Amino acid sequence: MIVLGVDGMDPGFLERHWEALPNLDRLRQNGEFKRLATSVPPQSPVAWSSLITGRDPGGHGVFDFIHRNPATVTPFSSMAETSEPSRTLRLGPWVLPLAEGKIRTFRKGTPFWRLLAEHHVPATVFRMPANFPPEASSSRSLSGMGTPDLEGTFGTFTFFTDDPAEKSRTVSGGRIVRAEAPAGRARFRLEGPVNTLRKERPRSSVDLIVDVDPSETVARLDLDGKRIVLKEGEWSGWIRVRFPLIRGLAGAEGIVRVYLQKVRPHLRVYVTPINLDPSAPQFPISTPESYSRELAEELGPFYTQGIAEDTAVLKAGVFDRAEFLVQSRQVLADSLRAFRHELDRFHDGLLFFYFSSVDQNAHILWGKHEDELLEIYRAVDQAVGWAMEKAGGSTVVVLSDHGFSSFNRAVHLNTWLLREGFLALDDPANTGDQELFPHVDWSRTQAYSLGLNALYLNQAGREPNGTVPPVEREEVLKSLVERLLAFRDPRTGERVVETVYEPERVFRGKTLENAPDLIVGYRPGYRSSWQTALGAVPAATVVDNTEAWIGDHCIAAKFVPGVLVSNRRSAVAEPQLYDVTATILKEFSIEPEPGMIGQPLY
Repeated sequence: MIVLGVDGMDPGFLERHWEALPNLDRLRQNGEFKRLATSVPPQSPVAWSSLITGRDPGGHGVFDFIHRNPATVTPFSSMAETSEPSRTLRLGPWVLPLAEGKIRTFRKGTPFWRLLAEHHVPATVFRMPANFPPEASSSRSLSGMGTPDLEGTFGTFTFFTDDPAEKSRTVSGGRIVRAEAPAGRARFRLEGPVNTLRKERPRSSVDLIVDVDPSETVARLDLDGKRIVLKEGEWSGWIRVRFPLIRGLAGAEGIVRVYLQKVRPHLRVYVTPINLDPSAPQFPISTPESYSRELAEELGPFYTQGIAEDTAVLKAGVFDRAEFLVQSRQVLADSLRAFRHELDRFHDGLLFFYFSSVDQNAHILWGKHEDELLEIYRAVDQAVGWAMEKAGGSTVVVLSDHGFSSFNRAVHLNTWLLREGFLALDDPANTGDQELFPHVDWSRTQAYSLGLNALYLNQAGREPNGTVPPVEREEVLKSLVERLLAFRDPRTGERVVETVYEPERVFRGKTLENAPDLIVGYRPGYRSSWQTALGAVPAATVVDNTEAWIGDHCIAAKFVPGVLVSNRRSAVAEPQLYDVTATILKEFSIEPEPGMIGQPLY
């Protein structure tokens, strides 16, 4: 069985372009094409966790990209956490670990490939989202979305320049660093991971020295002992970089690519997030551990960071759309090369392969740049053709976790709560983009929002300064739901919210300790703002989305179904993601475990 997971593939887009996608068209004509119901909410870590476990969010316990700690009202990643060593030895300025740190996933339930392995079915699961750290099993797997860079973030780029109009600053997803370049030479400091071996925890770094040719649009770059020459507008290959932690004894190694954007009138150099080196990763990224090293030997270095397309650099205004498309196509080329490699040696059992490029490009191109997005679909269509050729009479399934919609208006949900009297500030004038509720008066607040669809009560006995007694919980929730459904865009008069989901009522599973009290299902065109996701309370309630990120799917689930295309016909009229899990198990005569809720499609 071959399963291609194509993040963000949209059924309406396919229907508009069957002629341009001959392999997908042939696959559906041999079998079927259906809409695949997405998760509530339709966010990638939530949806893929349903496919992994055969459960709804109430069963696997992932409800958003971001969960919150009710004791501190602070956000954390819903996918995994890293803890430092529990025992250390202090020697002067040094802090030496006496035990290993730990990385654990928050997802509950057994991944389907572990069940396959227990029944001796060979499986390769390539870049499955929400699988970091990779689930322990005898299956071959490479972790996907949720895999950090070397700094422990989801991706932090660095942009260097000597432009006096720029200033060094932190932006979402990256750093902009300005330095002088006297006589055409610049010495930039590329920051790496925090040095946890030192008591003061400084950030490690290496120097990037750039010498600009005095007459040509060329520069020589020296980085950690490697010397390369790039033309303006040229990318380097992968460069291995070692960040010293204890001089001569210990260091953290990663890989980067460098893009020489401009040499004149001002130097402009982009460095990718520091990816884990698949040949020697600092964190576990594969099972067995040798698998990533084997891939690096056979394919060369490749992006290991969970979301490799750098949309952040475009949103920051450092790249234009054309430059972003070049970088995203590098990621797609990595994926296609790896898929061809895995397909060529696949002979038995299951091959699952994940493609990220449709989703990440749709966020930037949706609704305005159809032809450019179609090129990404065509590349995936080529991979579908390879899979069909390899499969012969075996089952081939192409699926996506959700579809897409436009993102025209950003909703500051905490500001709406403020206007409706559910949230209070220490001073009504203290609205703004400051994160993590610095001016919220919790003694007068009943509800707040963190994440992209989540809304929480400020509940007494749960939150540190809770005001809503448990006996009043249902009354306050009812009021919130009624007011949200009546919420109108103050500029257009349009309804903003289509539906509001109550986890206790919509999920069959009851693993709800991290569940929000309400999940907001927006109407097409609307979505929670980036500021809402991190606990800010700006002045306006609904504003135009002016960012490069113009497409999204974090709305009411019925508006953004995924796709199911297969060379077999199913008897299920409205298939769900967790039905695919049940189908995979049945294909190999394996019974689902208790808690799995899907039904086999075939």
